Amino acid sequence: MGKDLIIVESPAKVKTIKKFLGRNYMVHASVGHVRDLPTKDLGVDEAKDFKPKYQVIQGKQKVVNALRDAAAGADNVYLAPDPDREGEAIAWHVAELIKKENQNISRIQFNEITARAVREALEHPRPLNENLFDAQQARRILDRLVGYKLSPLLWKKVKRGISAGRVQSVALRLIVDREAERHAFTPEEYWTLRVELSGATPPPFRAELHKVDGKKPVVGDGDTAAAIETAVKEAQFTVEKVEEKKRQRQPLPPFITSTLQQLASQRLGYSAKRTMSIAQRLYEGVELGEQGTVALITYMRTDSVRIADEAQQAALSLIGDMYGKEYLPEKPRFYKTKSAAQDAHEAIRPVDVTLTPDMVQNLLPREQHSLYRLIWQRFVASQMASAEFHDTTVTVTAANTHWRAKGERMLFPGFLAVSPQKGTESEELPKLEEGQVVTLTNFEKEQKFTQPPPRYTEASLVRELEEKGIGRPSTYASIISTLIDRDYTSLVDKHFVPTDLGRVVCEKLSRHFVTLMDVGFTAQMEDALDKVAEGEQNWVDLLKDFVQDFDPTLEKASSEMEAVKQGLTTEVNCSECGKPMIIKFGKAGTFLACSGYPECKNTTNFTRDEDGNIQIVERPQEEPEKAGTCPECGKDLVVKKARTGSRFIACSGYPDCKHTEPFSTGVKCPRCETGMLVEKSSKRGKVFYSCNQYPKCDYALWDWPVAEPCPQCDSKVLTIKTTKARGKHIACPEKSCRYTRSLEGGDSGDESGEE
Repeated sequence: MGKDLIIVESPAKVKTIKKFLGRNYMVHASVGHVRDLPTKDLGVDEAKDFKPKYQVIQGKQKVVNALRDAAAGADNVYLAPDPDREGEAIAWHVAELIKKENQNISRIQFNEITARAVREALEHPRPLNENLFDAQQARRILDRLVGYKLSPLLWKKVKRGISAGRVQSVALRLIVDREAERHAFTPEEYWTLRVELSGATPPPFRAELHKVDGKKPVVGDGDTAAAIETAVKEAQFTVEKVEEKKRQRQPLPPFITSTLQQLASQRLGYSAKRTMSIAQRLYEGVELGEQGTVALITYMRTDSVRIADEAQQAALSLIGDMYGKEYLPEKPRFYKTKSAAQDAHEAIRPVDVTLTPDMVQNLLPREQHSLYRLIWQRFVASQMASAEFHDTTVTVTAANTHWRAKGERMLFPGFLAVSPQKGTESEELPKLEEGQVVTLTNFEKEQKFTQPPPRYTEASLVRELEEKGIGRPSTYASIISTLIDRDYTSLVDKHFVPTDLGRVVCEKLSRHFVTLMDVGFTAQMEDALDKVAEGEQNWVDLLKDFVQDFDPTLEKASSEMEAVKQGLTTEVNCSECGKPMIIKFGKAGTFLACSGYPECKNTTNFTRDEDGNIQIVERPQEEPEKAGTCPECGKDLVVKKARTGSRFIACSGYPDCKHTEPFSTGVKCPRCETGMLVEKSSKRGKVFYSCNQYPKCDYALWDWPVAEPCPQCDSKVLTIKTTKARGKHIACPEKSCRYTRSLEGGDSGDESGEE
């Protein structure tokens, strides 16, 4: 009897699954997608019902060969990528590549990586789901059609190298429209009025103005506020009404992808991309000391709040043991999933709820532990009893005004015992009775102004995308990352601010591609893709309907869209010649340049203030760093910085002497052992370090090299790496090696990259 082969996506899963499967199984990883559309052309034959021209992804042939060899020696092949459309697509492409070696191919899926879940999946294999694959394929081709047809138009009209996307462009519009609302907003003055009152028993309490002459108060200026103050200081304050009632606060459902991203942003400050990366590791398995590799959470790409019966029973048992039976709800809690959600798998929850955050705190990196604690607390809280409060509302009258005070006292914490929330502190009022006279001890008035709608944070943008049906939970992180990577928006104090480039791109697309940029249309397209997944919509018909509007619109825009590559006009004048400055979109970002070029070559950086006005960034006058003597003219060599961000050595006698040389790290290339590693930068401005013998030697690193061999593998160099979790530290550049150590004795290098 031979072995069966299980093919998963990630190498991390291989280790986890091998731990509890016997010798009769081989486990291999596809390492993500193995086939895709070509990178250098459209790769879609529109004349033949959008037939895609798939090819093995560059660098994946070795993986594919290993899968074919394993399949040839297996009795059965079980395809087990992630349980979603992307996972179904990966399974489909793997099947296409190995079917000549083995015809006994089945699809299995599991929501959690446990022995029980995997064995249960092996007992219930199924054929590949063609509808799910078609939905993913339709999305991929849609995005390819938009990206490959629309992006070149933006290169021609705005800036080379930028992109447009079917979903990302609509998300950009939300950010740009919000900024426009803020700039169009006119603040209005208003005043808040409060009084501090004392009754027969302490403590004193504060009440806010509730009504004037029986109507909602409008206090729009200081004179009105002063008039009310004068009137009530001469009046008697009397308790008109005391209302008391009990109130329950219900727990929230367990996390789905979007709510996890939102709360991780609010509570932990994690980006959506970082949250998903951490969650992926928790799902695939992490090292827990003597327990070995253990998967801690269920699959993290989901929009269902459903949980398995056994998981619910385990939670209820833990709650009873840990907190007491009074913390159990009267009956088990079930939450309703939104009608548009995919209910294929559960909400995000701990695999083993008895493995508490405290138990794994010393075994996990800080960021993994923080996210696991968030998921564990939310899940346990979702199955607990309600929190109970005693609310008191007191209405006090004085002259023609009514003032209202609210008090709250917690009677029973319920789910708040495991998941404390802001605003749960008790605010008790003193004992008061109707008709009782109270004394005014202080009058507070504060001038305020109405505020514009807030800029989006990652959390609020994810919430808006979800509410409007733009994209799907699994795509939110990549949408946000793309907007930042393309320099369409920046994060200022964790809020999205559109760049000048983002505004221009959005304005051009909104004007010429009305349907594509419409929020409602994008949501309808998501619904249509869902129908493809459910077998209710033909994917080819969906694409035909799309291009029927898109292609003529693209042709029209190609001739009518006004080019702005020459720059955007401003009201700022050149400090050297007085001509207007224009905004240019360069490789390293946006800058101001004189419209009198080439006669005047003045350029400068700029920022925008809160109102969108241009603020010139004055160049600091720094003494250039000396780097030796020029071999051609004998003058000093100095360190300079290229527009793309990397440093280089140049003669101080420029332009008379044009001698330059790369900025060396002083570390010999570990591959060819003849060249030196020098500092360079990519087309997008990211600094890296590569051999100066290129193209003979193409060795390169993203992080500053250190001339020291790795003590755990055969790497001849280490690097200085910087991450948010660990700060600056020493790390091995080999992906298969996880050697790290703290940076001792200060910096042994210079610059380092950042994850």
